[in-house]
Amino acid sequence: MLVKAKYCAVCKCLALPPQRIYYLSLEFYMGRTLQNTMVNLGLQNACDEAIYQLGLDLEELEEIEEDAGLGNGGLGRLAACFLDSMATLGLAAYGYGIRYEFGIFNQKIVDGWQVEEADDWLRYGNPWEKARPEYMLPVHFYGRVDHTPEGVKWIDTQIVLAMPYDTPVPGYKNNTVNTMRLWSAKAPNDFNLQEFNVGDYIEAVLDRNLAENISRVLYPNDNFFEGKELRLKQEYFVVAATLQDIIRRFKSSKFGCRDPVRTCFETFPDKVAIQLNDTHPALSIPELMRILVDVEKVDWDKAWEITKRTCAYTNHTVLPEALERWPVSMFEKLLPRHLEIIYALNQMHLDRVAALYPGDIDRLRRMSVIEEGDCKRINMAHLCVIGSHAVNGVARIHSDIVKNSVFKDFYELEPEKFQNKTNGITPRRWLLLCNPGLADIIAEKIGEGFITDLSQLKKLLDFINNETFIRDVAKVKQENKLKFAAYLEEQYKVKINPSSMFDVQVKRIHEYKRQLLNCLHAITLYNRIRSDPSKSFVPRTIMIGGKAAPGYHMAKMIIKLITSIGEVINNDPYVGDRLKVIFLENYRVSLAEKVIPAADLSQQISTAGTEASGTGNMKFMVNGALTIGTMDGANVEMAEEANEENLFIFGMRVEDVEALDRQGYNAQEYYERLPELRQAIDQISSGFFSPRDPGCFRDVVNMLMYHDRFKVFADYEAYIKCQGQVDQLFMNSREWTKKVIRNIACSGKFSSDRTIMEYAQEIWGVEPSATKIPPPNLPRD
Repeated sequence: MLVKAKYCAVCKCLALPPQRIYYLSLEFYMGRTLQNTMVNLGLQNACDEAIYQLGLDLEELEEIEEDAGLGNGGLGRLAACFLDSMATLGLAAYGYGIRYEFGIFNQKIVDGWQVEEADDWLRYGNPWEKARPEYMLPVHFYGRVDHTPEGVKWIDTQIVLAMPYDTPVPGYKNNTVNTMRLWSAKAPNDFNLQEFNVGDYIEAVLDRNLAENISRVLYPNDNFFEGKELRLKQEYFVVAATLQDIIRRFKSSKFGCRDPVRTCFETFPDKVAIQLNDTHPALSIPELMRILVDVEKVDWDKAWEITKRTCAYTNHTVLPEALERWPVSMFEKLLPRHLEIIYALNQMHLDRVAALYPGDIDRLRRMSVIEEGDCKRINMAHLCVIGSHAVNGVARIHSDIVKNSVFKDFYELEPEKFQNKTNGITPRRWLLLCNPGLADIIAEKIGEGFITDLSQLKKLLDFINNETFIRDVAKVKQENKLKFAAYLEEQYKVKINPSSMFDVQVKRIHEYKRQLLNCLHAITLYNRIRSDPSKSFVPRTIMIGGKAAPGYHMAKMIIKLITSIGEVINNDPYVGDRLKVIFLENYRVSLAEKVIPAADLSQQISTAGTEASGTGNMKFMVNGALTIGTMDGANVEMAEEANEENLFIFGMRVEDVEALDRQGYNAQEYYERLPELRQAIDQISSGFFSPRDPGCFRDVVNMLMYHDRFKVFADYEAYIKCQGQVDQLFMNSREWTKKVIRNIACSGKFSSDRTIMEYAQEIWGVEPSATKIPPPNLPRD
């Protein structure tokens, strides 16, 4: 979709399509940067050789780098993939977020329990960032609002300074380098020094920490809203600093010119596209209104039109406990002017709804940005929907749920706003970097074009029956498994059978992701081996990894259960190397890069209708693991691309889950009907896996039997049966590898390049460019 240039009606300046994309996210889960930079600049071999000449090992150097863990899971990792794709597609894009001093905690397993350690990732400095004090900006909090004849003024505020740190984001071999700008909080020099006047100078200087705490630590919750004031401060801090930066850049006509020249905001949405990664940066909407109306003196209705045309919102979850709903009282204290603006916007919105649906009071209540009740709250998702020109989900099934349930009323009001943008992953990090062996044999067959156009993997369909290629793919997988088995033995002192099936589930620990279903399968397999040790079994190494939010009791109990099951199974001489259960400690980006290329089976087993998309599922697919999964999130589209018979799909669909909700889910029925399930639950319950503390898993069993929102037992039978089919196929190495090749060949859709191309054309109104910028040593045109 090409967007024609047009002229601003007011000042007659040329209004080109948005030249700049601003991706606002409170999380950027970047991982390590050294190898990624070498890959994207095409320098890996040269650096390898140079380092070798110095008598050093590049792989050892790479292991020294700390992960930049400024994210919890999928949302933050998606933002990182998007930055890579935007640079590779030649889009002028900026990532904006917070430079957390402490990222996602390091997870230690002590006596089977998760223990959190602070992630002091900046301890030795960060060579990739450049501080830019010349662009430091003030951010205001608290204070009061003064309505004067000259306009509204927000006064008596407390100021915190936002210091930007820039990290380069190189595109793949196109000499484009974009910027990720992360803000760090600094106290101004006069912060609380009024106290100096009464003699408490030391206390006043120590108080500077209060301001600087804003960027101290990443909140470690994934898919869960925790309404803490410090978190709201973080959200406003990143938004306020970023919007000042965006407006400064908009006002400067020439690149590099810092003198404001543009005063007319008519063309603002044509120059600027702001993408809100979930509701965390939702305050961009009232903040942009505040700047336009209070500071730039733009007419209210015009400001609202500009704001809506500029902002677009990506929804990442349908779980009610994850939706942000801030208490009005907190806003009143922290951001009094923004509260006034939100009330005014909500009134306009409700007036419109009332005019279209006269007398429908219930609809007004459902659609209001302000939720009435014991504690009045602001529904940030509703604010995002009314303040954006585009709202998208992150997989087709998720976008349908968004339209049909979560935002049903809003969809009926403005159906044209709602879109789908199925997530993707960058093939540079998730194939080229982490699985060079596989990338090489693919390039031998179809050339290197797939690196920037993953749909070219379709050409591999011609080689599904090619014996040499089948052998090569199996060989690469085996080499990856041997390498990872050696890593596991070194880390966990457990002897791994490298010819066993590597059965992997790595993601945040959450009830809806159903690591418990995986546990029940492990116990069932164990019981089968114990009851007939002479029978032949397909050997498996079950690996489960992921962090639990520190305050999430059930998730921490699930980790303890996994480690306890492993303790029993791994030390049972009857089992030998036929079954091992390993909990992968401290799962993070750099560990994902090791485990994903080695996996045979990828577990994507969330209850249908709960996982918005998932992106781990895509990484496994492109790296040659087969998926066992429910029809949830992007699994649906993966099954569509590769044909359902090439994945192991089991269990309830969304409509089955809804039907079960209507009739009432009764876990007891399944417990009584399925002997293997009953045996597993009785073992957990009786202390078989926790002999030193027989009541240890009382809460887990109680939840599964009486309070399980995610219906683990309802899918148990289908899951166990499906796992039997996995075993059958795994015994036939050639047929297994043919399915693997088909999956790799059909994974092209799941590139973040495709996702970003769709955002660019259908939301931001820009065209990606394949033009390679000349290198710095050559003159530009």
